[in-house]
Amino acid sequence: MATSPSDLLPELTPDEPSLATAHNLEQRHHQMFPTLNAADIRHMQRFGHVACFRDGEMIFEAGKTSFGLMLVLKGGIRVERYDGLGNSSYVTTHQVGQFSGEVAQLSGRPSLGNGYAVDEVEVLVVPSESLRALLVAHAELGERIVRALILRRVGLIEQGSGGPVIVGPRGHGRIHTLQTFLAANGHPHTVLDPEHDKQAADLMAHYQPRAEELPLVVCPDGVVKKNPSVVEIGRCLGMLPELDGDKVWDVIVVGAGPAGLATAVYAASEGLSVLALETRAYGGQAGASARIENYLGFPTGVSGRALAGRAYVQAQKFGVEIAIPAPAGRLICDTYPLQVEMCGSLQHLKARTVVLSCGARYRRPSLANLKQFEGKGVYYWASPVEAKLCKTEEIVLVGGGNSAGQAAVFLSGYASKVHMLIRKESLSSTMSSYLIERIQATPNIELHTCTEIIALEGDEDGLKQVRIRNAKTEEECDYDVCRVFLFIGADPNTGWLSDCGVDVDPHGFIRTGFDVTKAQCRANFANGVYPKDLPSRAALETSVPGVFAIGDVRATSTKRVAAAVGEGAAVVSQIHQFLANLPLDKVRN
Repeated sequence: MATSPSDLLPELTPDEPSLATAHNLEQRHHQMFPTLNAADIRHMQRFGHVACFRDGEMIFEAGKTSFGLMLVLKGGIRVERYDGLGNSSYVTTHQVGQFSGEVAQLSGRPSLGNGYAVDEVEVLVVPSESLRALLVAHAELGERIVRALILRRVGLIEQGSGGPVIVGPRGHGRIHTLQTFLAANGHPHTVLDPEHDKQAADLMAHYQPRAEELPLVVCPDGVVKKNPSVVEIGRCLGMLPELDGDKVWDVIVVGAGPAGLATAVYAASEGLSVLALETRAYGGQAGASARIENYLGFPTGVSGRALAGRAYVQAQKFGVEIAIPAPAGRLICDTYPLQVEMCGSLQHLKARTVVLSCGARYRRPSLANLKQFEGKGVYYWASPVEAKLCKTEEIVLVGGGNSAGQAAVFLSGYASKVHMLIRKESLSSTMSSYLIERIQATPNIELHTCTEIIALEGDEDGLKQVRIRNAKTEEECDYDVCRVFLFIGADPNTGWLSDCGVDVDPHGFIRTGFDVTKAQCRANFANGVYPKDLPSRAALETSVPGVFAIGDVRATSTKRVAAAVGEGAAVVSQIHQFLANLPLDKVRN
């Protein structure tokens, strides 16, 4: 599920809903650009240093300058949105007592705009690390600063300005891939079609890309990339920083879904150094939930992206280093510290403990030409990006779980009709009752039981037709639809752990705690070995000391967001216990 602007807005009071409209942002202008008083400025002075600039001098530059926060002490800072194509537009002028920056500055990423000195300028520069310390040390002041930073990011997303520019023909599959990656990570961006935009057409004429080199992407610093991978995009935006292979982290969290983000927040807030590695986007599969209505404390529901977006900012506030996209390729357990080898490289990252919250991979049906239509008519999540594509169209959605139900209800607000396909005779065994009732009450959702897709048809432009079959009647029929959404479950993402020897059950889910002990007992008895004592382990510890598993990837876990968050919090105390019992020589490694 891609991030909508409202997902990032901070909650204020129960009677003040967070609606990211232009009118709402205008009403909150005073929160977006607050003026700090003398007491606030005194608090901040011990966290930064003073710098001076001449009138008209560039203070920070889009895509190049990394800083935390700049508080104006004298003069002003004129801020302009800027993209790599050279387009700029005026945002605001920070006066004395106001500060520059947005969410990217919490983690020291490059600026998304340009800043120029107005008159002789004196600023208090608060680096990112010091900014995070300030937010923790002065909670009330920190709340106002974080709210302002979030609202500014919301403004950039709402207005579609700042960040990279994607250039290519409308409907290109790779454009959709990059667009959903950026949207899912709450990053502003622009998409231009050369048929309708002169700058885009000029760029295409200049670079003359071959078909396989599309789309072109212009990074904020002006560098143009041909058909870049999401890894290349992450690097050009600072989302994927250069990681120090010599540093030993207290905790490396693999997977930034609800469980992983909970671990990151709690561990970092308790003083542990934390690195979180995420393959696609923070929030994991929970981020695909259009509305979670049974999560404690949200009586009107909360989208998966909203929950994840707040947790992501919270993790940055406490100093968690988050790398996206950063798929782990191998876990090395025969040395200490433990090592995570990054996929596609020989880089090894070291950690005293590793928390596996790597979730699962989307399950794909056995259809001959499925891959041909992925991103060009076949989708595994339902975000506002995909919803706009199927506006007024009939669509097919496959799946009978809660995520499928939430997606069906969400998409029914855009599509003229949603054909919902399930293999079973009813939804009662796989979906929460409140969602079943909502589907039944939605007139443009039609449920097809005992039914599955057997063929996809289309051409280079995308999907054109779907053939389905009823298993009971064996009747087949064709639907002229261009959008299919697959929510048929997922398989545990544990194949990369085989070299480490982490014990998994027959379905590939990771055993922890007593489940490991039971499995070892059965293996020992089968071999005629009867040990007097088996090593004790914490409830969330795997068969490998110092390696823990939480969330959906853990065997016997409850597949619910609240349960994942609970495990993410609970594992931190077990990490502390493990670290406390380490020999002194290993602690110093």
